[in-house]
Amino acid sequence: MTRVLVLMGGPDAERAVSLESGRAIAAALREARRWTVTEHLIDAATPDGAFPGGLRDARSRFDVVFPALHGRWGEGGPLQQILEDAGIPFVGSLAPGALLAMDKMATKERLAARGVRTPEAQIIAADDSLLLDPPLVIKPVDDGSSVDLRICRTPAEVIDARACLHPKRGRLLAERYIRGREVTQGVVGHRVLPLIEIIPAAEYYDYEAKYHRDDTQYFIDPDVTDRVRDQCAGAARIAMTELGLRDLARLDFIVDDRGAWLLEVNTMPGFTSHSLVPKAARHAGMEMPALCSLLVDMALVRGSDRVTDPAARPSSRCRVP
Repeated sequence: MTRVLVLMGGPDAERAVSLESGRAIAAALREARRWTVTEHLIDAATPDGAFPGGLRDARSRFDVVFPALHGRWGEGGPLQQILEDAGIPFVGSLAPGALLAMDKMATKERLAARGVRTPEAQIIAADDSLLLDPPLVIKPVDDGSSVDLRICRTPAEVIDARACLHPKRGRLLAERYIRGREVTQGVVGHRVLPLIEIIPAAEYYDYEAKYHRDDTQYFIDPDVTDRVRDQCAGAARIAMTELGLRDLARLDFIVDDRGAWLLEVNTMPGFTSHSLVPKAARHAGMEMPALCSLLVDMALVRGSDRVTDPAARPSSRCRVP
């Protein structure tokens, strides 16, 4: 049988989510009875030793890799570069696309140029003047799961958020706060999945609401206008092409009376019991074993992910400081 290596863990803030995603993926693939599945925990302290046995024999030991990691290192390019260097097929985007999508500001700029609506935003370092007035969302420019996200309605809250976040984050994204409905659009292969609306019991859909609380409500195929559906689906298709993504993604939006506003693009969405892409896929007729198997099949059909053109290698840009 085809040998699948499921990677999980790593050094990112979303390590615990990655462990849950990886175990769920491995269980789903075993349930499909088509694969020989090996789980491997990537150490947080030495993540570059990603493969058991090292890079040189990875290609001979496994046929495909499913990297179930979320965050800057595991989802944003560095791990993808390691997998490319190993020349082994893997699920998900190549390093350049992963790196671009992890940078929220670069993503917003690239997609806004293609007509995708996204809230006005500014990158701010610790000594930069903020040109936007509250209410604002202050968050890391290159992390996920609403880690270190603050909603600031007053100048004092902006000052407090910057004082707290700049010392550990450096650059931040200040984004115009738009009050509205939170929806997410999943993509698997070339298929746009049903929309999901998220209604958190807390003020916003934070890390606790995403992964730990049981009072967050999810409505699949919510009551939104055809215009909003078209905006979300269109943005998803543009993002896959314009950012150079493949296999899967999840786009997060805020919807108000003006329509849908793109917030960010995730290239390796979660696969936990609370995760949205598996929920949408299930509604579309794909249970977890079928979904995970489809993603593995797509990687296998492509074959080796080795990048042979030196000009295309993004190594120098894919190291997270």
